[in-house]
Amino acid sequence: MQKLSSTRVGITQGSIVLFSDYQDGGAMWTGEGPRELRRAVVFSEAFREVPAVQVSLSMWDIDQKHNPRVDISADMITTEGFVIVFRTWGDTRVARVRADWLAIGGCAHEDDWEIS
Repeated sequence: MQKLSSTRVGITQGSIVLFSDYQDGGAMWTGEGPRELRRAVVFSEAFREVPAVQVSLSMWDIDQKHNPRVDISADMITTEGFVIVFRTWGDTRVARVRADWLAIGGCAHEDDWEIS
């Protein structure tokens, strides 16, 4: 369990198209075996402490002739952002993917006191 030390909680969210490999013959659409794509996300405002981040698929376009193998996660989470990691393997052919994300954590406020 993540316990927030701040009395102020910030929530930010977004949506990002990770790729459209069917348009240009990219690796997710034409390749085989292990494939990975990483996309950096920068928060519009930094959190005070490292937030909890949830990533999910909000759209996927996948070839129906092959097994759908997909793994999506958040990596390298900091107060300023994180990296979305999308993976597939085998003969899976993924045309395009959109991911939605949500970050929740303690945030600063203009009334906070900084004591040095």
